[in-house]
This record gives sequence, C-alpha cells and structure tokens, in this order.
Amino acid sequence: MNTLDGLKIVGLTGQSGAGKSTASEIFAAAGIPVVNCDKVAHGVLEIPEFLEEMSSEFSDCFDEGVLQRKKLAAVVFNNRERLGRYGQIIFPYITAKIFGILRDLKENGERLIILDAPTLFESGIDIICSAVVSVIAPFDLKLRRILERDGIPVELAQSRLSSQFSENFFRERSDYVLENDGSLEEFKARVEATAAELKERFNA
Repeated sequence: MNTLDGLKIVGLTGQSGAGKSTASEIFAAAGIPVVNCDKVAHGVLEIPEFLEEMSSEFSDCFDEGVLQRKKLAAVVFNNRERLGRYGQIIFPYITAKIFGILRDLKENGERLIILDAPTLFESGIDIICSAVVSVIAPFDLKLRRILERDGIPVELAQSRLSSQFSENFFRERSDYVLENDGSLEEFKARVEATAAELKERFNA
C-alpha cells in the first residue's frame, strides 16, 4: 500500500520571478499546508554525503572545502549540461526528505497539501501530484522581480530565466495556470479562487 494514499498533492511551480512564492503564501493563508522544496533543498546542502558527491563533480565551486552557493549558481545557470548534472545529484536527496515530510503530514490528518517546487518537472516529482498549478508572468516583470529580490547582475538573471522551461511548457503541463501580470490584489484573487476550487475538487 502506498504510504501517501489518501493525501492529495498539488504541485506548485513556475519560472523564477513569476510570483510562485507569493502564490504559496496565499495558498497557506487559505488553509492549505505548503511544503517548500527550496527550504528542503537548503537543508540538503548541509548533508555530508551530498557535499562529497558535489565536490567530485563541482570542485570549482568549493573554496577550502566549503560549497560556494553563488559560484555554483553562476556555473549551473550558464551551462545546461552542468545544470542537468547538478539536478541528478541533488534531486534524490530532496525527494527523500520531501517524502518524509509528506508522510508526517498525512499522519497528522492532512488530506490536501501544496508542494511548492520550482523544479517540479525537472526532478520528476510531478508524478506524485494529483494536479499541477503553474505561475507565469511577462518576461520583463520576472526579470525586474529577480533583480530586486536577489540583487544579482542582470546578465545572471537573464541566464537564470533562459535556463528554465518556457511559458508554453508550463501551460501544456498544468491543470491550473495563474497569470501574475497585474496588481497584487488581482493575483491574490486568482490564487484564492484556485484554492477554493482545489478544496472542492479534492473534498478537503
């Protein structure tokens, strides 16, 4: 028997800067628990076995045995092949931790959760989702948000966006598409309406 039987998982994803984190906060405020895969990934960066694998593949991103996250980001977002290799190393660690969290949520009586995962499709974890919600936004808005949020050079922000899937990719693979191209109030209303629809659809 699947240990997650009875738990409906909704994947939340989209391109960097589109507003996925804002959507995640609104879903949580609407009463749907959220598992933040970015936070899980940050925890993985401290696992000795993961660091050992990384040091053999990305030795140029280490300084005196310490993984330099900014250097790693600059490397993987400018090289699709190395980005893929990074994913192959980190995704199994992230997935293992996520399954543990999901099992705990189910045991606590939860029936519906949002899996906030920027690399939902790349990791293959979309296979456990009963539905997928994607957040999209115009390129110039995504770029501006990344620059304001992360304080990185425009070239790095552009590389980050170009390394990700296209808007059409998300549209074709999602049950719900949230367009974040207007005011915060408009976007909030769209997310809240989707939250209500998800609760009704999955009887949660």
